[in-house]
Amino acid sequence: MDLTPDQEAEAQRLFELLKPKAEADLLALARLLAGKADAELLGRPEFEVRDRVHALGAAALESALTGRKKGGAAGAASRARGATGEPGSSGTKPGGS
Repeated sequence: MDLTPDQEAEAQRLFELLKPKAEADLLALARLLAGKADAELLGRPEFEVRDRVHALGAAALESALTGRKKGGAAGAASRARGATGEPGSSGTKPGGS
């Protein structure tokens, strides 16, 4: 993936923030898997692995969002258009008949 210099700097910043958590999570995963026999890997341990991987992904997203400048779009959000009061396009009578 080609990144601009600013994007690469942000990627490196995120990598450094995530590295300790990722290493701790990977070690916990390795211990979980090493402590199970082949027949015991699926089922509950499988869900524990998924939960840990999802937690790492959530931490990555949180780190990315926290590190960025706040502000978003300039100006107030536009309001939704109101209903016009015109009847729908179907030709049915009230009551469905």
